[in-house]
Amino acid sequence: MDTAETTSTLGIVLGAVLVVVGIAAYVVSDFASITALIPAVFGVIIAGLGVVGRQTERRRLAVIGIGVLALLGVVGSARGISDVIALLTGGAVDSTVAAVAQGSMILIGLILLFAVGRELGRT
Repeated sequence: MDTAETTSTLGIVLGAVLVVVGIAAYVVSDFASITALIPAVFGVIIAGLGVVGRQTERRRLAVIGIGVLALLGVVGSARGISDVIALLTGGAVDSTVAAVAQGSMILIGLILLFAVGRELGRT
């Protein structure tokens, strides 16, 4: 398995994790906010790009797409860093569900960015 295929597989796996995070956040929040599904939307697209990267000659393009979405996820969730830190240190937050979802988006996004950077650095 080459690094592009590994990055694509990682995209599929972590995309699926984001789908679970998004759906769980939506359910746990009593279906109160559609924005809780944002990680799921990112996850579906990232996983889809991972599938494309494993099955076609467009691996490099798929990996770049995964990187762009991962970066957007990290940047978009960055405003929640203070809540994530507060939650990890035992502080109070407005929404634990939102803090966990944003923290997950940041962590998964950073992992994907590292994998994509490693992949693109080798080519």
